[in-house]
Amino acid sequence: MKVSDFNYYLPEELIAQHPISIRDHSRLLVYHRRDKKIEDRLFTHIKEYLKPGDCLVINDTRVIPARLYGVREETGSRLEILLLERKDNDRWQALVKPGRKAKIGSNLSFGDGLLRARVIDILEEGSRILEFQYQGIFEELLDEIGVMPLPPYIHERLDDRERYQTVYNRITGSSAAPTAGLHFTNELLDEIERNGVKIAKITLHVGLGTFRPVKVDDISQHTMHFETYSVSEESANLINQCRGKGGKIIAVGTTSARTLETVADDKGIIHHGAGKTDIFIYPGHNFKGIDGLITNFHLPKSTLIMLVAALIGKDEVLDVYKKAVEARYRFFSFGDAMLIL
Repeated sequence: MKVSDFNYYLPEELIAQHPISIRDHSRLLVYHRRDKKIEDRLFTHIKEYLKPGDCLVINDTRVIPARLYGVREETGSRLEILLLERKDNDRWQALVKPGRKAKIGSNLSFGDGLLRARVIDILEEGSRILEFQYQGIFEELLDEIGVMPLPPYIHERLDDRERYQTVYNRITGSSAAPTAGLHFTNELLDEIERNGVKIAKITLHVGLGTFRPVKVDDISQHTMHFETYSVSEESANLINQCRGKGGKIIAVGTTSARTLETVADDKGIIHHGAGKTDIFIYPGHNFKGIDGLITNFHLPKSTLIMLVAALIGKDEVLDVYKKAVEARYRFFSFGDAMLIL
């Protein structure tokens, strides 16, 4: 199966440049796998499709202001970095642009010296290991001078940082938002719980895998980058109890889906624990941990559209996306949502 098999036509004007004013007023395309039926709804109507005893699984990661603009101290040349993963207290894996300005031993400065970093290693895929020096608390300095790491296809300024966070974010560590969750409000989640639907929290910190394109023609040769996950015993038990009683497990976003597929055994039992996952889900994958998915509309030829294709079929996902384009849905991170049942 080739990368080109997952390409589709998307007019540029359908790429959402800003979040909708009210989170749960985005549009919702509902796709029923059994009869391939499509419904056009609003996201707030999602509660009608979640039944008592079902379990909604959400990713409670929080995005850090991971993009920093600075200079190389030796030359004064400008550069930007994207923090990907904390290796220990003051060492981070990061993408640097342009990379040629960040050789081993280079000294970098951000925020007029509030943060300084030294390049101590270059990894195989081109990212750098940076060791930071600073006075004070790193997180506070990052919050002061860092910028939210919006994807490159978003060209408009985001005035409210919290609109690139889910309302249920808890654990800091992501370099991008789990965007399917951006549609939920606290009020909608409360109503869903009052209707008898359980909500389980898991964590996957979004890292390099989100930013890394598929560069091989044969998708089976693509290797995902490791990302850190955590599933508590409480959440695992809640999910397993719901499934044991006949409830459906609905993952909110591809990050939740990838996490559940990582920790599910062949019988669909979810096991608690923490670790790193590089699971790559594409057509041919046998889903064990989820019964449904809430997701946004994804980039052509991306690993995310491949995951959706694994759930509903390659031809089916391209047909759905074609109809979504015709119906003028908004695409990508700040766009509309899709519910797959």
